[in-house]
Amino acid sequence: MTDGRSWEGNWKVRIHDRLQERGFKSLTAFAEARPTVPFVTLAEELGKDDVAGVQVLRGLLAEAERSKNVMRFVRDVLVRHLAQTLPDGWPAVMDRNPRFQVAKAIAFWSTDTPESHQERIDQARAVLRANPPPPGWRPLGPNDELLLTLLPDEEA
Repeated sequence: MTDGRSWEGNWKVRIHDRLQERGFKSLTAFAEARPTVPFVTLAEELGKDDVAGVQVLRGLLAEAERSKNVMRFVRDVLVRHLAQTLPDGWPAVMDRNPRFQVAKAIAFWSTDTPESHQERIDQARAVLRANPPPPGWRPLGPNDELLLTLLPDEEA
C-alpha cells in the first residue's frame, strides 16, 4: 500500500520506466504475465511505495482503449477480482459468506470497468446468478472459455 507518493510527479512515466527496466513493452504485457494477480499486487511489483493499484488499472484501460480490446480488459478485471476474492474458486454452496464474497468480487468488477460496458456487465452478472459456474471454477485469464461466452470480444 502506498502512502500517497504514488501521485507525486509523473506516475505514467514512472510506470513506463519500471516496465522498461523489467523488459516489458507495455503495462498490458506485464499484466498478461500475471493473469490472476490483483492490481494492488501488480502495483507493488512496480513500486511498493510509489505506484498504486488504481494507476495500474487506469493504465491498462488506456492501453485497451487504444488497441480496441476493452472487452478483454473487462474480462481481465473480473478474473483478477475473482482470484483475489475467491482464491479457491467458485463456491459449491452459496450460503451467507460465499454469497457475500461473490457479490464483493462482482461489485468491484463493476466499479472498475468503463461505464460504456456496464450493460454487458449487468447481463453477465444476471447469467452468473441464474446459472452459476461449477464449484471450484477459477478463470486463469481473460480468455477463459466461460468468460468468452459471457463477454465475447467486440467486433472492430
